[in-house]
Amino acid sequence: MSTPKNQSVLKAFAMLKSFHGPDEWVTSSELSRRAGLPEASGYRLIQTMEQIGAVVRGPRGRYRPGMLLVSLSRNVAIGELLHQASRNILVDLADRLDATVHLGVLEGGMVTYVAKVSTPRAFPANTRLGSQLEAYCSGLGKVLLAALPREQLESFALEGDLVPLTPYTITDPVMLLAEIDKVRVQGFALDDREYHSDMRCISVPIRDAEGRTVAAMSASEHASRMTPERQSEVRAILLQAAGSLARKICPSLPPVEDMLRSRPRPEPLPDSLAPVHES
Repeated sequence: MSTPKNQSVLKAFAMLKSFHGPDEWVTSSELSRRAGLPEASGYRLIQTMEQIGAVVRGPRGRYRPGMLLVSLSRNVAIGELLHQASRNILVDLADRLDATVHLGVLEGGMVTYVAKVSTPRAFPANTRLGSQLEAYCSGLGKVLLAALPREQLESFALEGDLVPLTPYTITDPVMLLAEIDKVRVQGFALDDREYHSDMRCISVPIRDAEGRTVAAMSASEHASRMTPERQSEVRAILLQAAGSLARKICPSLPPVEDMLRSRPRPEPLPDSLAPVHES
């Protein structure tokens, strides 16, 4: 017989998750509404959370997330958490695909590799744990960039140096922004010989319970092996593995099939940045 869930804990976290951003000030009644709780119950919970520092009270009786959450977040090593949680999943994935698989996160505009598994016959990707790679030229990077707010993404594309690593690397900012929009729509990214001229790579996002991309997972193979048919096969297997990892780190997530049907809507490019098609 399973241990019953503590409803007060579930309700408290439902209210904390109802904040839409770190700078938002919200009334207790509005938080209760968002969390689907009676206003009286929500008020009692918010009073307790204020006492322990999980929220702070501001002007006109409004609340925002407090320093306790910041303090607790420092105890979470995201890279190590993902590395440990993904190990068995990546080993199985690499064996199933006979490929090199990676898990990465975005740090300072760069992709940091937090996990890697390869088989003896897989394409020898020159990467190591903890190393970093430019985001614009990799499948992992494109997926992670697609999760950025539009203003931050445009700043990355327009102000950074897009150095060509191969003849296929996207170095035009407008083309890169269009490519990232494509990634947002289709839910995966393709590195088509952009990082290594003999390699193709498929990458998919790892999303948390709120649908935010927290990491990306990829599979790399020799370009000649990664045909369109093979890309479709690899993508389907990657999405299943990504769903398994997401549910492992966020147990409240729905089944993989429901997650695969949920796709973020792209933000349109401003007219000044929209690609021009010559006739």
